[in-house]
Amino acid sequence: MDIPVEIVFHNMPNSATLEVEIRDRTDKLERRFQHLIGCRVSVEQLHRRHQSGNIYEVHIEMRVPGDDLVVSHEPHHAHDRFTDPNAGIALRNAFKAAERRLIDYKQRLRGDVKSHDDDGGMAESEMHEAEEHR
Repeated sequence: MDIPVEIVFHNMPNSATLEVEIRDRTDKLERRFQHLIGCRVSVEQLHRRHQSGNIYEVHIEMRVPGDDLVVSHEPHHAHDRFTDPNAGIALRNAFKAAERRLIDYKQRLRGDVKSHDDDGGMAESEMHEAEEHR
């Protein structure tokens, strides 16, 4: 990476354990896509809940040539809110999503992803043949 990884913690103390895990996971992202320019990761403890567990939001911004890819992981449904009471689990889920986003970006760059044309991908001659068979 051209720009060093930036790690930020909000509403919680800095954690050396989480920092090591974030650096390991960003190294994995860089191995997956060598043109990764920079990465910023923020971990935020949204609420302190002693009985039901804490809620964490992980936000990952990846800089790639010509674009920024952003992943934000926070449980949206009430029943999912307490499934990640551990910041490490929230990190793992966010980085899985970031890896999928990076793979999709890489496939788009290579042209592996089909574009959706208005004609459904048919050539003009195929469209006329299809109309004739109706």
